Amino acid sequence: MSLTVDKVRFEHHREALGIDERSPRVSWVSGGDVQNWQQASYDIEIQRDSLKDIQSFHADSSDSVLTPWPADPLQERESAKLRVRVAGTDGSVSEWSPWTAVEAGIDQSTWSCDVIESGLDGEKGKPHRPIRFRRDFEVADLNSLAKARLYITAHGLYECHINGQRVGDHVLTPGWTNYNFQLPFQTFDVTSLLRSGKNTIAAYVGEGWYCGRLGFAGGSDNIWGKTLGLQASLFLTPSDGEPVVINTDKSWKEEFGPLLSSGIYDGEEFDARLDEPSWLLPGFDDSNWRQVKTATLDRRERLVAPSGPPIRRTQFQQPLETRETKSKSIIVDFGQNLVGWVKIRLAAGTSGQKVVIQHGEVLQKDKEHVDTRPLRTAKAQDSIILSGSDPIEWEPKFTFHGFRYAEITGLAMADLLSITAVVVHSDMERTGWFDCSHPLISKLHKNIVWSMRANFVGVPTDCPQRDERLGWTGDIAVFCKTGSFLYDTVGVLKNWLSDVDSEQKQNKTGIPNLFTPDVFPDFPFRPATAVWGDAVVLVPWDLYQASGDKKVLEAQIEGMRAWIEEGIPRNERKLWDTTSVQQLGDWLDPSAPPSEPGLGRADSVFVANAFLVHITRLMAKISSAVGDEEGAKKYSNDFNELLEAFTDEYITQRGRVVNDSQTAIALAIHFDFLKTEEKVEVAAARLEEIIRSESRFKIASGFVGSAILGPALSKAGRTQIFNRMLEHRRNPSWLYPVQMGATTIWERWDSMLPDGSVNPGEMTSFNHYALGAVADWMHGVMAGITSLEPGWKKIQIAPIPGGSVTSVNAKHLSPYGMIEVSWAIEGELFTMTVKVPLNSVAVIKLPASTETVHVGSGTHTFSAPYEQPEWPILPFYRPFTPHDDDAIEI
Repeated sequence: MSLTVDKVRFEHHREALGIDERSPRVSWVSGGDVQNWQQASYDIEIQRDSLKDIQSFHADSSDSVLTPWPADPLQERESAKLRVRVAGTDGSVSEWSPWTAVEAGIDQSTWSCDVIESGLDGEKGKPHRPIRFRRDFEVADLNSLAKARLYITAHGLYECHINGQRVGDHVLTPGWTNYNFQLPFQTFDVTSLLRSGKNTIAAYVGEGWYCGRLGFAGGSDNIWGKTLGLQASLFLTPSDGEPVVINTDKSWKEEFGPLLSSGIYDGEEFDARLDEPSWLLPGFDDSNWRQVKTATLDRRERLVAPSGPPIRRTQFQQPLETRETKSKSIIVDFGQNLVGWVKIRLAAGTSGQKVVIQHGEVLQKDKEHVDTRPLRTAKAQDSIILSGSDPIEWEPKFTFHGFRYAEITGLAMADLLSITAVVVHSDMERTGWFDCSHPLISKLHKNIVWSMRANFVGVPTDCPQRDERLGWTGDIAVFCKTGSFLYDTVGVLKNWLSDVDSEQKQNKTGIPNLFTPDVFPDFPFRPATAVWGDAVVLVPWDLYQASGDKKVLEAQIEGMRAWIEEGIPRNERKLWDTTSVQQLGDWLDPSAPPSEPGLGRADSVFVANAFLVHITRLMAKISSAVGDEEGAKKYSNDFNELLEAFTDEYITQRGRVVNDSQTAIALAIHFDFLKTEEKVEVAAARLEEIIRSESRFKIASGFVGSAILGPALSKAGRTQIFNRMLEHRRNPSWLYPVQMGATTIWERWDSMLPDGSVNPGEMTSFNHYALGAVADWMHGVMAGITSLEPGWKKIQIAPIPGGSVTSVNAKHLSPYGMIEVSWAIEGELFTMTVKVPLNSVAVIKLPASTETVHVGSGTHTFSAPYEQPEWPILPFYRPFTPHDDDAIEI
């Protein structure tokens, strides 16, 4: 097969229109089924709009990920296109890649247009009614137009049209950030939407995150402002000459429209009687509309082009069942807990008839209504007031819901013409796949993927449905490695980490917030909390491992140092001083009471100190990676001192861990705190004893322990013990929710009780990704795919079969291309096929073998004798302890 080059990218953008970087690094993937291929050199050609001649560059280098921009920096709004050709160490030369476009964005200093605002200020506690803005303008001669670019953002969420055609396919723009520190803007190529003569640009703006209600316990509104606003510049660039610029200014008009209300938590209300689609078109009479107010952009707001992909509609889910209840409401079951909204088509009905769509994740026990208790104060309702004239097709603009079920009232079944669920999330590239011969484990993995999609709507959130939906740092701290295998998360999380860093600096204590963006800015108590605070180290480190991008570390290292040096209160031994700080610990251990989710088996101070030792060691590695050798030496010394203090405090001379819990022992093993093989064996034997005799293969850990229990047991040679836990089906276990019909990961192990009722705890989400961190073990142990270097240039394939699983198929799209592993056991023979991408190498280790095989790119097949280990693993029973079916059921 011929050698090819494709997937040329700039920084971490799949679409490089209007990017902030002026010298964007360039990456590409070499393709072709070529054995043992390594890149020796590359050529880059750049065609710039500002230059007539193509620029050519050559480098003798094996680098193909995040290579330096070879030319002069791009100027503001400058367009260019680039292509790549590579040569191998074997003398092979590829064809040129297709041309890939890149265009610089607009500078904040240049963007001098006004922010236009509504003339009505919002009142505290009352939602802002969405506002329509419009303006007509002229294009003298479309044929002389080289390009047209719209730069646009809002105080609120916006949807923009030009001449009645929607601009772009993004939704919930400009996205969610801490708007005091960064206000994202979007760049759109709108050349094809224009016409010669009169044109119209129009935008609808709703409150969104900017000034809508956010937060639990009633929340707050008007967090970043009290007034809806729009800021836009339309650059019409002719073939020759300077661009004509259409700015937001006092020439724009504003008016209310058919949207009566719209909120993130509470949903949207639409009155079809007020709809007038012609407002989007030239010639509409807006003489009765109000003139807008103008305001100057708050200079605290740093206008930024997003580093990650936009939020988009990514899938359309058809109903599994639609039925009418005894009370004449309509229940629509989409068969999948998801995030987004419904697109609905209704008969004309009668004028003023109100149709209400109630969203929810579960039904009440009698199956007659959606259960809204888990939503707390979030209404999660969309309403349509019919005009009585024509059938209507409608979907909301400025809200989203977490739901599997929609309950429709005010409508006869015959008048429901169609309904579809629209799946919405940040449009990250999928990079990880897994399935195996065990259908419930495969389903568990699918549930994890769905929960990740649901909780990446611009920000990594805890849940997507109730009056919360916040960027909790602890959740992503334990899930980031898993998530970065499944999707390319770098762009989204870089954007979020920028806010984490800004808020941490604002606190002036070194302490990061528990969630970002901060929706309680006036709240005085900012506690130092392990794991959650440690996210400032853990998340950038995981992103660096996934991408190989040192700039992720460089951007966050100041905040990392502030947290470790200033934020963490220390005692005389430099461990955590917890006399005045309440830790969250191993959050949602199943033994914790519903009202006290932090009171689990693992000592929360032990957990805090274990992570302190761990992140200190990581800081030594991070410092070395960014070239700070003095810092690396300092943190290495600090780590050794802390490890000695931790060992003295918590580990006996033989290796027993004094906090006798699954989580505590697993942390000591996983973080390599046990200094000899003998101590590891003592600790691992005790962990096995707890699992087999006390919990009897049931989960006895929360967010923290569940993420590391599998890796710890495998590291200690007890993979079969974890296989037994993973395959357990009774509550609490990973497969219990699957057995109960779950299609996502639950917040609690028993969010739904065995009788089908909802857990009585106040926090009962059916869509939380944190406990899905177990997928990291599926990828790294069951499939055996791990990276030996940041960025996946060197790979290890070392699957450990076990349990009742007889085959696994897994893939990961690395920065160098697709890694594929497929293995199966037939009788006493293990066979495996591995595909290694070009310009990468892999170390292969077969089960039960101490030898390794080093291979280059291409497809490789292996086989070896296989002896099935003991299965099923049975519990240990103490004398006089009754044997229960729970412990032996597989």
